[in-house]
Amino acid sequence: MTTMNLLIFSVLLLSSLTIPTMALEVCVKAAVGAPDHLGDCPFSQRVLLTLEEKKVPYQMHLIDISNKPKWFLEINPGGKVPVVKFDGRWVPDSDVITQILEKKYPKPSLVTPAEYASVGSKIFASFVTFLKSKNASDGTEQVLMSELSALEKHLKAHGPYVSGEKISAVDLSLAPKLYHLDVALRHFKNWNVPRNLTHVKKYMKLLFSRESFVKTAAKKKYLIAAWAPKVNP
Repeated sequence: MTTMNLLIFSVLLLSSLTIPTMALEVCVKAAVGAPDHLGDCPFSQRVLLTLEEKKVPYQMHLIDISNKPKWFLEINPGGKVPVVKFDGRWVPDSDVITQILEKKYPKPSLVTPAEYASVGSKIFASFVTFLKSKNASDGTEQVLMSELSALEKHLKAHGPYVSGEKISAVDLSLAPKLYHLDVALRHFKNWNVPRNLTHVKKYMKLLFSRESFVKTAAKKKYLIAAWAPKVNP
């Protein structure tokens, strides 16, 4: 083999080799009663959605919240999920984690314009209050409807996503919460998002059909199992 041919062969060989990317370690909630399956935590799913949308390799550890392993409590004494290992340090809190992911992996950008960052921020709390309510006339349904109507108005003006044509961090925060709302209220109260909120319903369908969501969503039966003791303590 000539020197030139040897050089070409060496270049082709090197180009065929892939340098493995270190996967981030992430601890998320396991399903209630099924510790080998992904659980219902919307904050865990938010982190997983961010990782999926940014195509960041990760190794997922499912944590049984009712029986937390010793190693998990040693690395994370607070015991909460999600936590992600960045540069040898375990970091909790989905807000902090997603901000770090945006800095470390800026493409594709998931930055939400500041003026839209709080859109839909009260929906989840309103949903939980209504879900747990036993009094049909206590106004909790109306509060939730007010929040959903505000989202409807925003999406009508700016949709299909909160900040326009491209998905961003606020959508990845809302998606799991709207999934909980959809599944839990349908099951426990036979309640659905009203048909007249057309933009909200289209938004939910758009979010739930994304590949990242399908891959990271807990099965409905696990979500229902997790809410059952909170709805009927």
